[in-house]
Amino acid sequence: MKALSIKQPWAWLICSGYKDIENRDWFIGRRVASGAVNFTMSLPQRIYVHAGKQVDEDIPIDMIDLIDSRLSLEAKRIFWEMADDTGFQPFLGAIIGEVDITGCVTESESPWFVGKYGFTLANPVLYEKTIPYRGQLGFFEVNLAEKAKQ
Repeated sequence: MKALSIKQPWAWLICSGYKDIENRDWFIGRRVASGAVNFTMSLPQRIYVHAGKQVDEDIPIDMIDLIDSRLSLEAKRIFWEMADDTGFQPFLGAIIGEVDITGCVTESESPWFVGKYGFTLANPVLYEKTIPYRGQLGFFEVNLAEKAKQ
């Protein structure tokens, strides 16, 4: 199954069911300099959500307000404790869940949409136990059966 690396806190917000779009400056099926398509993907497609090792430190205040307005009280408590106490440490450099990518749009009513392109998301799952895994740029193949053998 394919995976996509996403910085925290966005990866956690996606897998927890709060963020319904992932912003990118490229569309699914992009062409690279050689003219070849970097990857192809039929939609909808289930993917692993990989939380990169970096936390997004440049979150605009309007996004902080959006996070605060969308989360339940319990989710806010968990979110801000993770952000303050551990810096999302248990959720860095690991596969933390799964989600369906249902489309790739250039416009959206979602308050989370701020990019040139947005991958629309559905059916998120946050794993109880993260799976340490090295990320890559773009979509990449993950074989958890191979990982389990290591």
